[in-house]
Amino acid sequence: MSEYAVRLASALGRDETRQGNDPSDEQVLEAVGRGDHDALGTLYDRFGRLAYGLAFRILRDQSLAEDAVQEAFLAVWRSADAYKRERAKPSTWILTVVHRRAVDLVRREERRRGEPLEAAPEPTSGPADEDVTLRARRAAVQAALTELPDDQRQALELAYYGGLTQSELAERLGVPLGTVKSRMFAGLRRLRELLATEP
Repeated sequence: MSEYAVRLASALGRDETRQGNDPSDEQVLEAVGRGDHDALGTLYDRFGRLAYGLAFRILRDQSLAEDAVQEAFLAVWRSADAYKRERAKPSTWILTVVHRRAVDLVRREERRRGEPLEAAPEPTSGPADEDVTLRARRAAVQAALTELPDDQRQALELAYYGGLTQSELAERLGVPLGTVKSRMFAGLRRLRELLATEP
């Protein structure tokens, strides 16, 4: 675990046992591990702002911090079934994932900025070939979108084609922000799977 993430989670002082009918953070994370999309939205509602704050502190860039948080929550979705209560609190575990993703992005950006322009590969095909490839990719993405459940497809289309932010989507669809994020995470994951099988 990242020492910084552990300190930050401890400073948070989150009470893992919640009052009333609200499940604990541990119960929510375990539900994510069982594939519960709504639980992922709940988890994001609880930790999204804190995760963004940590990522922004490391990256000092709003867009990169948002990317780091999205990648981290996708990683949480994929690996939540490996979470063990006895090893760490959910807040510590999640912030460690966010910290790692943010550090990875810092390294990636440093490498990208350090590459000389001469190292960029020369184009091997002309503009006509690029247009054909681009049209084929667009067609593949549009076909894959039709394979998604309606709620996931709608969220992705409104975000990427309509230019709506996730907050605007939540307002327009009349659902919680966490639900929008959960739909988008699940939809993007499924799109990647579908497009990976494309020839």
